[in-house]
Amino acid sequence: MNQFKWLYPGLKVKRWLVIAMLGILILGVGLALLVANLLPLNQYLLLRWGERLFGGFSRYPGAVVLLIIGIAGIVYGLEKAFKSIVFALAPEDKGRLAEVLYTRRYLNRGPRIVVVGGGTGLALLLKGLKKYTCNLTAVVSVADDGGSSGRLRDDLGILPPGDIRNCLVALADKESLMEGLFQYRFSMGELAGHNLGNLLIAAMNDLEGGFNQAIHSLSRVLAVRGRVLPATLENVSLGAEYIDGKIIYGESNIPKYGKPIKRIFLEPNTCQPLPEAIEAFAEADAIIIGPGSLYTSILPSLMVAGMAEAIEKSPAIKLYICNIMTQVGETEDYTASQHVRAIIRHVGPILDCVLLNREEIAKPVRERYAEQGSVPVANDLKEIEKQGLNAVADFLLAKGEVVRHDQDILAQRIFKLILK
Repeated sequence: MNQFKWLYPGLKVKRWLVIAMLGILILGVGLALLVANLLPLNQYLLLRWGERLFGGFSRYPGAVVLLIIGIAGIVYGLEKAFKSIVFALAPEDKGRLAEVLYTRRYLNRGPRIVVVGGGTGLALLLKGLKKYTCNLTAVVSVADDGGSSGRLRDDLGILPPGDIRNCLVALADKESLMEGLFQYRFSMGELAGHNLGNLLIAAMNDLEGGFNQAIHSLSRVLAVRGRVLPATLENVSLGAEYIDGKIIYGESNIPKYGKPIKRIFLEPNTCQPLPEAIEAFAEADAIIIGPGSLYTSILPSLMVAGMAEAIEKSPAIKLYICNIMTQVGETEDYTASQHVRAIIRHVGPILDCVLLNREEIAKPVRERYAEQGSVPVANDLKEIEKQGLNAVADFLLAKGEVVRHDQDILAQRIFKLILK
């Protein structure tokens, strides 16, 4: 009985389907008259019949005109009908039917990619990848304890939502619209310093009865292309041991000590990953680690119990995207191979390939970063290859005064490596 609802008034679909059907009828008549003009068989009877019904249109030029009118009616009617349906389901997508169909159909057949990390580097990468596939899974660190995320973590006992929020915005179908809303930061009153997106995640956490359920609900609201998963649902704390034996706790405190880091660790060290994350690794075509802060964003996600083992067992290509610049308090004077050694030292040989930037950074920009203690990461490709990994250097730098990867170029290069 539900099928008869298509006949209800006000749907603004029937009229366009009628036009399309009339177009089909006119097209059929035009084809019949065209055949009558071109073939001698039954030509007399067909033309006499055509002259009685269509007058001058029964001859060759008229038949061609009927063909054109019929095709135009079919195209116009079907296009209007599809647009009416799209407008009813998603009014904001009116006028971009081809893009909607491309996104919903073509991108759903893209490769399955899992991205691991945290911070702004992960969000930037997701913005580029979502243009090529909807089969994206972001496994995000939940060790953050600073800023708005840290306050909500202390006040409400929830997992830090900051990096989760950035990934949801990056994968949102209406990224530009949602970014301004979710990244809005209050500047006055008791909410000063809080992001609206963090507060929405906290509210959804209460409504849905869990952090992971809250992320799933917001993903549907934002029409996220892919899914975002916390690395673990347990309340973990990040610790670091330095070469002088000092141990400091807290993701936001670790870069401040100013000594080289010997190792980092999670407490509790038995925290378990989400089953969806383990399943995503097993089914992935590619697993991408980074870019992002080595010790406070990337390794905390990889060190969740069972995570590295699941990555190592996966048949997917495992790609590490090395940072362009060293990071003060974490990777000062690190070369690319030292970044790789730190990953292997903490979680084992889980990588297949390393992608690096080879583009020269403008001197004024480089000097400004040097004043803060940050320099370009040296690409010692041979040292990386000595570790049994494939090293690929390419032009990946984004234009501007801030040193970061170009999200579109980076995504294109990643897909070339996946296809190889």
